[in-house]
Amino acid sequence: MTPDPPHSDAPHSTAPHPAVPGAEATTVPRPFGRALCAMVTPFTAAGELDLAGARALAALLVAEGCDGLVLSGTTGESATTTDAEKTALVRAVCAEVGDRAAVLAGVGSADTRHTLALAREAERAGAHGLLVVAPYYSRPPQRDVEAHFLRIADASGVPLMLYDIPARTGTRIEPGTLLRLAAHPRVVAVKDCAYDLFSSSKVIARTSLAYYSGCEELNLPLYAVGGAGFVSTVANAALRPLRAVLDAYDTGARAESLRLHQAALPLVESMMGAGLPGTVTAKALLGALGRPAGPVREPLRPAGRETADGLLRAYAELTAAARAV
Repeated sequence: MTPDPPHSDAPHSTAPHPAVPGAEATTVPRPFGRALCAMVTPFTAAGELDLAGARALAALLVAEGCDGLVLSGTTGESATTTDAEKTALVRAVCAEVGDRAAVLAGVGSADTRHTLALAREAERAGAHGLLVVAPYYSRPPQRDVEAHFLRIADASGVPLMLYDIPARTGTRIEPGTLLRLAAHPRVVAVKDCAYDLFSSSKVIARTSLAYYSGCEELNLPLYAVGGAGFVSTVANAALRPLRAVLDAYDTGARAESLRLHQAALPLVESMMGAGLPGTVTAKALLGALGRPAGPVREPLRPAGRETADGLLRAYAELTAAARAV
């Protein structure tokens, strides 16, 4: 296997794919790097916010080659953490990683005023960017979705990554809406969980938006059509193998990239397709590996021993496959 290249994709950069023999090099916007982790929020055994654990996990992920940490997203249990906890988490992680990685704060809510307040607090706490999900539950029409994002972008001093995950929000960020929002200088990226590669490809072709895969099984397909990289739950435990897929692709080793992508699928399925939320499986695997995680908060319940053992087996198989020549 081709060794990992130096960790050179700095946050807030636009990096070209390296030249591949017989192919013309392309420039892909990567405002937050390529390999981003949707980081879990560590809790103590008593269920309190574990800032020391968060700092330790963030440092470990960055040391493994993580370009960006996305806090207080779906995996970060944003639905059950308080505003004060979200702000404290951003402050602690920013203090830990400094300028070695981008730190994005999830600030999305169903209420525009609340989202604005969270965005201001995250920016004051040091966040390099904001993850803003489409307003959920009320299922606003597209003109209102667009207005919501523009309100946040106008009020922000840092760039936005829009989070398109209609299976959870009930509201798609339609391609036409994304085309219009791309004109705003602070709307720079999309975390794509819409499972619509055709629409994503069209928006990538017509804008400078950086598209990050939020669905690990689509990391390589989206990257191949001009995606910027990924924002991954699985990366909490398996950042290196997922990043290796992109590294191989960028050096022109397309067959190796495909092999590594396929090798990751069993762990992806175990974590994301086993009928349990990714937060639950990520924390189960991290705990089994002795990394900071702690319990999940109710209404989520911890994974059982059988699930944890299965995750460990899939992780071991991926680790072995990633080392194979």
